[in-house]
Amino acid sequence: MSAPELKVQDLAVKDGKGNWLVQPCSFTLKPGVALSIIGGSGSGKSLLVQAIMGSLASGLRASGEIRLGNAVSRAEDASGRRPWWGHTLAMLPQEPWLALNPSMRAGKQVAESYHYVSNTRMGMAQAKMQASADLNQLGVAAASEKYPFMLSGGMAQRVAFAATRAGGAQVVIVDEPTKGLDADARDNLLTVLQTVLKQGGSVLTITHDMHVARMLGGNVMVMRDSNVLEQGTAEQVLENPQHEYTRALLAADPENWTQAMPAPGTGQQILEARGLGKRYGKQTLFSGINLEIHAGERIAISGPSGAGKTTLGNMLLGLVAPDQGSIALAPGLDKLKLQKLYQDPVSAFAPRLTLKQAFDDLIRLHKLNPSALPPMLARLKLDEGLLRRLPSQVSGGELQRLALARILLLSPALIFADEPTSRLDPISQQDTMNLLLETVAENASAILLVTHDRELAAKTMQRHIAIQHA
Repeated sequence: MSAPELKVQDLAVKDGKGNWLVQPCSFTLKPGVALSIIGGSGSGKSLLVQAIMGSLASGLRASGEIRLGNAVSRAEDASGRRPWWGHTLAMLPQEPWLALNPSMRAGKQVAESYHYVSNTRMGMAQAKMQASADLNQLGVAAASEKYPFMLSGGMAQRVAFAATRAGGAQVVIVDEPTKGLDADARDNLLTVLQTVLKQGGSVLTITHDMHVARMLGGNVMVMRDSNVLEQGTAEQVLENPQHEYTRALLAADPENWTQAMPAPGTGQQILEARGLGKRYGKQTLFSGINLEIHAGERIAISGPSGAGKTTLGNMLLGLVAPDQGSIALAPGLDKLKLQKLYQDPVSAFAPRLTLKQAFDDLIRLHKLNPSALPPMLARLKLDEGLLRRLPSQVSGGELQRLALARILLLSPALIFADEPTSRLDPISQQDTMNLLLETVAENASAILLVTHDRELAAKTMQRHIAIQHA
């Protein structure tokens, strides 16, 4: 069964003061065709698809027209598109933690979509079997009986995708579907998306991963500062870009970086770990890990989703206790000097406090110099006006850079950076990594980087620790 054609005409988004957040744009998504939207963090990509779905945050206003097959909806009529959700049109949001019910096991969440949402309305026994098959296809069969908080970011992303697809919608919108996934998991998810296309469905993807845009093919649209700069076939835009910004975006992909970032010399030992091991229930994540970290060192940690990369970093920071082994910090080292940059920045900020309040509290609590904040935000290319907003009112990439700014203000001895650039476009990623490495060099800090991007690790880190499933 082919998907209905999705046609967007003059779709725009403004805030309560009448400022453009997405300037009027138009496009058509035909059955069996992919559309990838690429561009800078905060350019309006996610707001555009939220306007299509009718799920914009309160205070934002959409205008324009949305056609789905024979159905026509004014963009202002968000509630009128609710009947499309799940059955005809489905969306996987950027943050999987916000898409999953924290009190329900992963497999049941997928099964309930088949049972309650899908057009076939499967019986629960059949729905559970199909959910199990879906999770197995995505490489996360072990997640079925776990709660979302027990899953790695990559595993949660795939569970959320399975639940999104279970309703049977033929028009699928996915916002950064491959962030936090290793190469094999990314390719598995791409295979599923390609299968949707082969079966006559259509896929609209927001991505910072140029490999994803190339593999899905179809069409590509480039956005910057609320505007659509260019659009055309994937081959045209990615191989022969017409706009200077698009060329810069492609050149900033880590595989195109001309040289590795120079590394400083190493200094005193910050911590030493011996024989570290960790189990969860019957599953052994890792064992026998020995590690020394010195001031100024850059260390990459890699491995498949769920192998224990985040757990190892949390253990070194004292957030998780080892089941085996020991960790010794340098004498006199304050634990405040061990800082974590979270993979999911929404988990790092109180959702009901403005970002300004979060920074004011940090500065007051730790007696920091408030004048250091504005230049830090400027170096990260962040507008100070963002601080007036709640965490939910900024893009994922902006929130990740704000989380980095908060950490850097503390001049840490060690930063555990868990996929710190997975939400950033290539230009912002390169700028952010440059700033991060410049800052840690200035402070003789060490960095422990979790990343699935081999090129990024090769161009920025000094040594590499690989963790495999035990």
